[in-house]
Amino acid sequence: MAIEIGSSAKVPIEIGSSYDGAYLVTFDENKIHTTFTASGDTVGAWVDEIYRVHRRRLSRLVIGLDVEWRASRSSAAAAASPPPALLQLCVGRRCLVLQILRADYLPDALFDFLADARFTFVGAGIQAGAARLWAEYGFSVARAVDLGRLAAVKLGNPALRGAGLQARVWEVMGLQVDKPDQVRMSAWDARRLTKGQLKYACADAFASFEVGRRLYDGEY
Repeated sequence: MAIEIGSSAKVPIEIGSSYDGAYLVTFDENKIHTTFTASGDTVGAWVDEIYRVHRRRLSRLVIGLDVEWRASRSSAAAAASPPPALLQLCVGRRCLVLQILRADYLPDALFDFLADARFTFVGAGIQAGAARLWAEYGFSVARAVDLGRLAAVKLGNPALRGAGLQARVWEVMGLQVDKPDQVRMSAWDARRLTKGQLKYACADAFASFEVGRRLYDGEY
């Protein structure tokens, strides 16, 4: 079964001004409170907030997970598999964009959060990302579910197994999302990211969360 992306207008993604690393990213009609940081203390506070806000449904929590690293410029560099520069997590309308490569330290709270077996982490190619997080930083993602396999089973369309996140967003949410090449291939390890990089880093994590949530809840 083939996958056809609709011809409707692309979903608008906007980002507001920053206040101490806090941004409001708008994805279609969704307002996503986004924390951009390299501070271990800030990460710990974000994790604590997620546990507090979702304390009554921790056993069924779905979390979008994505990683970004700088695009390799040569075949030799590509073979070296550079470490992830960003780790993005999204739960509901709260997103964390962590400059993991530049973090002052990685808190125990984040290790425990990723290893919490009650949670289901979803993402495009998530096994590869989880493997790099383990190899480079020692993070263990307890339950990582690839959106391609999940969508293929839930929607009865085997073609979705090898499709990209864009195709899954269209199939499940009816929205067309596109990440421009100049953003996708940009320097994700830069000390300062552009607003364009930030909004698409957030959008990827939110889209992974929302597609995963809808697939598990049957809302498609």
